[in-house]
Amino acid sequence: MKFVVAVDCEGVACAVGSPGGSLNASRDLEFAKLQATREADAAARGLFEAGAEQVIVWDNHNGSLNLDYDLLDERCDIALGVGFEHRFPGMDDSFSGVTFIGYHAMDNTIDGVMCHTFSSTTYQYKKINGQEVGEMAIDGAVAGERGVPVVFCASDDKGITEASSFFEGIETVTTKRGMGWNAAVSKHPGRAVREIYEKIQQVVPKLDGCKPFTFASPLTMEIRYKRLEAAQAASRGFKRGERIDPYTVRHRLESIEEYY
Repeated sequence: MKFVVAVDCEGVACAVGSPGGSLNASRDLEFAKLQATREADAAARGLFEAGAEQVIVWDNHNGSLNLDYDLLDERCDIALGVGFEHRFPGMDDSFSGVTFIGYHAMDNTIDGVMCHTFSSTTYQYKKINGQEVGEMAIDGAVAGERGVPVVFCASDDKGITEASSFFEGIETVTTKRGMGWNAAVSKHPGRAVREIYEKIQQVVPKLDGCKPFTFASPLTMEIRYKRLEAAQAASRGFKRGERIDPYTVRHRLESIEEYY
């Protein structure tokens, strides 16, 4: 059994952003990165305890250089940095599952802590085949196209609701209760770590009930930008799309990996 622990930072326990800004501008950033390390380590240790042969921890928040790598279980492999050919570096169709640590809810989620889809300053929303989606659905579909299911998620309560709506058979841990874009009542960081370690071990006996998630293809991706010039660039650049209104660009794709 082989797994990827995909790690973002906004959804971990006791992480919030700066007033009016993102996590990356927050005084809470350094703690959030440390807590993301702890939660990723708990997930990896739990998977190894349940019989995993390989666990790749993929650091994928903001430039992908966030975690304290020496604090991770030394049995882990670690994917870090940018410029990979595809998302989920090192993963192929021989993997048993993907786990999300520190992921967060999509744009336009009421009281989702730091909710956004890849950039809180760039996008108003992303839709695939007419359905609004966030980073979890998109990454889940990228994994699903390789036949790998999403099997676990740790996030705030809004993120957990979102993950559960997309991924059949998923196990979850709620790290905090979102009460605004920059407000949460969080579990103690140590309790969240312990719950992740314990709950993720329940994934392995239930792997047969976890099915890869994919979008019907060919698919349509609609991206609404927050600025006119960003939409203009997206309609004229390398990933040229159809400008359907001043702020919105539509792409027609054979698969989600064609874009990511």
